[in-house]
Amino acid sequence: MNRLIGRVIMYGVFAMIGVLLWSSVSKTFFVPALWTLEMAQFCMVAYYMLGGPYSIQLGSNVRMDLFYGAWSDHRRASFDALTVFFLIFYLIILLWGGISSTAYSLGDFSGEPFSFFASLIGAFFTGGPDAALAEMGHMERSPSVWRPYLWPIKLIMVIGIFLMLLQAISELCKDVLRIRGHEI
Repeated sequence: MNRLIGRVIMYGVFAMIGVLLWSSVSKTFFVPALWTLEMAQFCMVAYYMLGGPYSIQLGSNVRMDLFYGAWSDHRRASFDALTVFFLIFYLIILLWGGISSTAYSLGDFSGEPFSFFASLIGAFFTGGPDAALAEMGHMERSPSVWRPYLWPIKLIMVIGIFLMLLQAISELCKDVLRIRGHEI
């Protein structure tokens, strides 16, 4: 799944280039568009968050190779297995915060994001989209002049963090297999 999403999202850089190109053209020839800078930031967040798991899958992430390159495969796998635990712990905390922040941006001020999403899904299936909209409170907006809703980008971030967590677990499994002597 990360490979497919990564291959699709890598073309998202062209969307960001298009937004920034329009920003330059509109500032030069027309009235400057207020939405372009923030939309370019949103494109970059989606590009980074959804492309990161694919980057780890390919092994193209940055490493300090001062000692690591001279180590044996077994020692590298042991070190990677240890460090991926820290990554998984960090990603779990980040995912929890992302889910809470997404619930807040949809109008949940109770601090219980999972019960909010459960009631939102229940309202959608029992009463339709209108009932789900009634469950939501005042949705969070950006403080900029353009004032877009923030829940779409927060949802993309949660999906990206979840995919990164899945990829980290996959890397841990690969490292354990390498420690046991299997070829991968």
